[in-house]
Amino acid sequence: MKRQVLLLFSVVFLRSVVCQVSYSIPEEMAKGSLVGNIAQDLGLDVKRLQAGKARIHTGDSVEYIQLNKERGLLTMKEKIDREALCGQTTPCALHFQIALENPIEIFPVTVEITDINDNSPVFEKEERRFEISESAVIGSKFMLEKAMDPDIGLNGLQSYTLKPNDNFILKLHGQSDGGKKVEMILQKPLDREKQEFASLLLTAVDGGEPQRSGTMQIHITVLDINDNAPVFTQAVYKAGVNENSVKGTFITKVSASDADKGSNGEVSYLIGNSMTGVSKLFHITEDGHLILNGPVDYEKAKKYEIDVEAVDRGGLSDSSKVIIDVSDINDNSPVIKIISSSNSIAEGSLSNTVVAVMSVNDPDSEENGKVRCVINKNTPFSITSTSSNFYSLVIDSDLDRERASEYNITVNCSDEGVPSLSSSVTLTLQISDVNDNAPVFERSSYEAYIVENNTPGLSIFTVKARDADWNQNARVSYILEDSSVNGVPVSSYVSVSADSGVIHAVRSFDYEQIKDFQFHVKAQDGGSPPLSSNVTVKIMIQDQNDNPPQVLYPVQTGGSLVAEMVPRSADVGYLVTKVVAVDVDSGQNAWLSYKLQKATDRALFEVGLQNGEIRTIRQVTDKDAVKQRLTVIVEDNGQPSRSATVILNVAVADSFPEVLSEFTDFPHDKEYNDNLTFYLVLALAVVSFLFITCLVVIISVKIYRWRQSRILYHSNLPVIPYYPPRYSDTLGTGTLQHVYNYEVCRTTDSRKSDCKFGRAGSQNVLIMDPSSTGTMQRMQTEKSILDEPDSPLEVGIFQF
Repeated sequence: MKRQVLLLFSVVFLRSVVCQVSYSIPEEMAKGSLVGNIAQDLGLDVKRLQAGKARIHTGDSVEYIQLNKERGLLTMKEKIDREALCGQTTPCALHFQIALENPIEIFPVTVEITDINDNSPVFEKEERRFEISESAVIGSKFMLEKAMDPDIGLNGLQSYTLKPNDNFILKLHGQSDGGKKVEMILQKPLDREKQEFASLLLTAVDGGEPQRSGTMQIHITVLDINDNAPVFTQAVYKAGVNENSVKGTFITKVSASDADKGSNGEVSYLIGNSMTGVSKLFHITEDGHLILNGPVDYEKAKKYEIDVEAVDRGGLSDSSKVIIDVSDINDNSPVIKIISSSNSIAEGSLSNTVVAVMSVNDPDSEENGKVRCVINKNTPFSITSTSSNFYSLVIDSDLDRERASEYNITVNCSDEGVPSLSSSVTLTLQISDVNDNAPVFERSSYEAYIVENNTPGLSIFTVKARDADWNQNARVSYILEDSSVNGVPVSSYVSVSADSGVIHAVRSFDYEQIKDFQFHVKAQDGGSPPLSSNVTVKIMIQDQNDNPPQVLYPVQTGGSLVAEMVPRSADVGYLVTKVVAVDVDSGQNAWLSYKLQKATDRALFEVGLQNGEIRTIRQVTDKDAVKQRLTVIVEDNGQPSRSATVILNVAVADSFPEVLSEFTDFPHDKEYNDNLTFYLVLALAVVSFLFITCLVVIISVKIYRWRQSRILYHSNLPVIPYYPPRYSDTLGTGTLQHVYNYEVCRTTDSRKSDCKFGRAGSQNVLIMDPSSTGTMQRMQTEKSILDEPDSPLEVGIFQF
């Protein structure tokens, strides 16, 4: 097999310089035969054909050639009959495209089909009969039917022979369509008396190898005298007809005359080239009217040449040619074929990226075949004509999946005929997502409130961020940014749920310790690389009424009596004293109100609701008792409210001796002293017991350690000191970790003695020496107003 390859280089569409490859192969090649190495001829790697999903696009045509992507070869898929494919059209070629994806590339391929001599010349009829008058003159012409050979060139019809050729010779006339008109010419007069019947053999021969031929039998009957043959008025008639004209349309009229009289002068007409199918499309009447007998299509045949023969009754004839031009009308809409297209494309793709390639054809001619294509407006795409009949759909502006995730692109192609015909096709293109959007919080900052004394793990608030991307790129995770609050990591205060953004309290908050704090939460998507954004969250601690009021004045001194003195000459509104209290809570929880709960004489004193001032509400009289006891309650405004009480002793007198004589007889003193004595004795017993116990333990430990040291000394083992639990050796002076202080106070009154128990570790006692052997100094000396200035005060401090 001989094969020719022609490489043509041309710009087919944007971004791609494409080779146009042409091959030449003979018809009737067997299936699987090699056409060409397309990968090598295009300069492509076989891997590119596989990765690009290479395929052949033939449009509506039959796919005669297939692509082997694994080897990069074009092979025969079906046998090709050139005559069935192209008829007499030359050259005969297959046109198709090889389409690749990622990126889209189109490679036009042309395969020319060459003719082989596989057809013999054929006559439509196996025999032809003529009736010729014996008076026919030498040179009379008798038109013979042409033989048809579908092959072309040398393989087509070349010559005719006529045997025997005693009376007739053949004459061939070349025609504009490349065919040959054959006539039988009388070269020797006929003699009916010698030979009434004659049989001739007409042979048609082609020029192929091997040579092929076809024959037709001619039977001649010699008639009596017929002097004149018909003669056409024109050798060539020209006419025109529009395609798609209706059956029966009149085309033209041919005319021939015969000088004979009678029946020899009667002329009939017939179409000579009936084998080409012309007789199916056209019909000629007895009077020479050429009528349209079937549909004519400009796209199939633009011109018809018809051989018309005029024959008289004597067998003489003449021939003429009728040339019919078919006029094109705009009867074909543009045909759109998608060669290659992408179903999806990533947002952010560059401008002029090819999305689809299509071929657009209109079989009509001239203006009727000129096509213009447009796409619907308001899309980020454009359509351009890249070469003859090829259009590319390309990106014209930025793509953003968040604005539009899908486009329905309608390509509308219309011709320039009148009226214009159009066709359209719709492409659906998905815009795939890339991670180009960071999560965005619903607010620029957040504030949340939580009541103090909350339960750890309580949900405080939810932050929410949205990502305009899709799927994994839009999956948001929440992260607590590292920071500190008062030197403590913020993670010990709150936590953030990675999936939901719910903020939980890690600890219980105390408003009196921290009133607010802020931190940052990061929202991060699941793209690659991930994008993120931050937001500030401020947590406000709300106060709860969890602290009662604290009385600052007057100071409560346990058993010691503190009294305010009011002279009997005091007027109405006299300021006795003022109760001062505070509440560490805030807001309405710290709003304090003062009320007089109990009083010896409620008609004598009142307490200011807001300021706690105790004033007289009437004139003091001699009848009023010297000893006045007031109980004041201090309440806050919380829900529920909390309170504290304070007891005040008021002496209504003008001098101190009067006050002393009255206040020493308080009925509660004896009960108070008895209780104090009981608790003091109990405390001494407990402390003595602890002291003896500790002494025993210390002696036991000493003995144990001595025995251990002896054992270790004899065993040569290392000495490891042992200390009993909670043992504290402070410079070897003792094991007790606490200091207990007792104060014994003795007054000048011989009837009673006061004994006061001091609290362990009291703020009133300062330890000056860490060895616990130093002195402890009383920081504050409580002094009763009942004590005289020169009364001796004895303070005893006992340390165990």
